[in-house]
Amino acid sequence: MMYRMSDLFSRFRRDEDGNTTIEFVIYFTVFFFILAAGVEVAYINLRHAMLERGVDLATRDIRLSTGHIPAYADVRTKICEEASVLDDCENNLRLEMVQVDPRDLSGAPADADCQNAAEDPRPVRSFTNGQDNDLMLIRACLKYKPMLPGISLGKELNTDSDGYAQLVVTSAFVQEPR
Repeated sequence: MMYRMSDLFSRFRRDEDGNTTIEFVIYFTVFFFILAAGVEVAYINLRHAMLERGVDLATRDIRLSTGHIPAYADVRTKICEEASVLDDCENNLRLEMVQVDPRDLSGAPADADCQNAAEDPRPVRSFTNGQDNDLMLIRACLKYKPMLPGISLGKELNTDSDGYAQLVVTSAFVQEPR
C-alpha cells in the first residue's frame, strides 16, 4: 500500500502523542534556570554575610585591643577563621586599611584590589594601622568561584579570566585610645 506524502503529513499533524512531553521540556528548562539562579544567589548571600561578619569581628578586635597593633596576616587570618564557609580564604582574600579624614571622606580608591589563588601575589596596596581616635576604613575583597558558572546567574556574574567573581565588604571604625 502506497501512501502519499500529504496523507502522512496530515496524519502526523492530527496525532497528539507526545504533546505533554514537549510542554514538560519547555517548562522544566525554565524552572531549572530559575532554581539554579536561586541557588547561586543563596550562596552569594551566604558568602557575603560570612565575609561581612568576619570583617566586623576583626575590626572589633582591632578597635578594642588598645596597645596592640595587628599585622596584615593576623587580620586576614582572623577574618578567615570567623568566615568559615569561604573557600581558600587565606589565598583569595585581600585587605586594605587606610586612615580617613572625617572632614574629607575621600577614603580608599574606588576600585577594590582583589587577588585570587591563581594569580601571583601582589604587594599590599595600603594597610595602615591607626593611632588613637583615628577614623579607619577597612575593605576586604574576596575572589570566589561561582557554584554554577555556566548557567543562569553564574553566567552573568562579572568574572575575571580565571572564572573568579568578587565580593567586596567595607567597614569603618574609630581606633580606641590606649
